[in-house]
Amino acid sequence: MAESQGTEAATRVADVLLLFTDGPDRLGVTAIARSLDLSKAVVYRILQTLVERRLLVSDPASRAYHLGPAAAALGARALRESQLRSVAMPTLRELHLDTGETTTVSARVHGGRVYLDQVECTREIKMTVEIGRRYPLHAGSSSTCILAFLPPAEQEAVLSGELPSLTGRTVTDAERLRERLVTIRAEGLANSEGERQEGAGSVAAPVFDIDGTVVGAISVCGPAHRVDAAARERFGPMVRAAADRISRALGWSGGLPQDAR
Repeated sequence: MAESQGTEAATRVADVLLLFTDGPDRLGVTAIARSLDLSKAVVYRILQTLVERRLLVSDPASRAYHLGPAAAALGARALRESQLRSVAMPTLRELHLDTGETTTVSARVHGGRVYLDQVECTREIKMTVEIGRRYPLHAGSSSTCILAFLPPAEQEAVLSGELPSLTGRTVTDAERLRERLVTIRAEGLANSEGERQEGAGSVAAPVFDIDGTVVGAISVCGPAHRVDAAARERFGPMVRAAADRISRALGWSGGLPQDAR
């Protein structure tokens, strides 16, 4: 019983911290309690513990909380030690030179995925991404190519949940999304035009680890007028080949796991 209560408490603490990865920069007790369906008293106790350990900082004027220096240190350490990031970056630099656009690497995380790093386009008008922010798996090329290769149960958990509209082009119908995922699995590529971010175009491919589990994605992205359908078709084989090289460097031997076929 005590072990179960401890696990539940740890889960609540983790969920509070994760809210700061994909929501507003600053959150108050009421907003956190509402988001996690917890009492304000429980949330307040968790927040005080996190503040004491400098994972969060409180702002007395606004009565809101934001990530603290200890959280920043954890994030920086995680990036430094990310095998996916370190393996992917040389290939992303090559892909950037080949395409002239921004290239990114994302990792799958609980409840979505995060950008680990990027090689920015050098043109004046370009697309850049926010490192470390959690994004849902139903919108955008990097997200949907990860979603397409998840085991059926995990994929269905996403499709049966909320599919919020991020832009006017976000696919929020589960059946349409299922059909799209079949195409992504067949082609090994996902395309997006303004689904997650207005005015952006991108093409992405999944990255697998040694046992064939999808662990992330790489993409080429830029303004939609440059990364249009023709450009995405041209970049697609390059992105797929780059993702294959990264996967093999992580120990993947080729082929898809049975539950993703």
